[in-house]
Amino acid sequence: MPRVACYVRVSTPDQNLDRQLESTTEHAEREVDADLAEIEVYRDESTGTDTDRSGFQSTMGDAEAGEIDAVVAHSITRVSRSIQDLERTAGRLEDHGVEFHIVSESIVLDPDSKDDPFQRAMHRMLGIFAEYEADMIQQRTKEGLAARMREDDYSHGPAPLGFQKDDGRLVEGDEYHEVVAVLGMVRNDNLSKRKAADRLDCGRATINRSLDRLELYGL
Repeated sequence: MPRVACYVRVSTPDQNLDRQLESTTEHAEREVDADLAEIEVYRDESTGTDTDRSGFQSTMGDAEAGEIDAVVAHSITRVSRSIQDLERTAGRLEDHGVEFHIVSESIVLDPDSKDDPFQRAMHRMLGIFAEYEADMIQQRTKEGLAARMREDDYSHGPAPLGFQKDDGRLVEGDEYHEVVAVLGMVRNDNLSKRKAADRLDCGRATINRSLDRLELYGL
């Protein structure tokens, strides 16, 4: 009997997990042929003070430890906020032979069916859209930086996190890409603001200001 992880998440206190619990467990029983006793529910109820997504981390950890045969989520937005994140998650699960089911979008990625034309197409599409998304992020970063450079606040004030000034113009600093990665994790509820501040050796106020300027980082 397959061992199945149903991952559910709400991002605000007024949201309810019941719909996700129902859809994922029903899917696991119907499509994965899982017995109710073999279904383990992993949950995150993220709020402004709890953004570490420990439930998701436990899901992935148990999957990579060989304790799970399939992961079921209600929708893409419950496990990822970008196609790049989704592709990375799918790749990690595939590397460890774990099926990945997303109920609302009717996505099933089965590592044991690599020869199936549909499965190959699904993986190719994820890769194509992830690459496209990366190109769009890079373009938005350039456009956002150009727009911000026209504002006096950036001409005369201190350089934003991850940037430095060169003759009055903003340029990417040595830690720019690390800043982008950390801010992306905060935005996606994968890292708390406190831990982000520790990693980037700055204050939480700086993290908050940077989150208000995400167009600078292509996020």
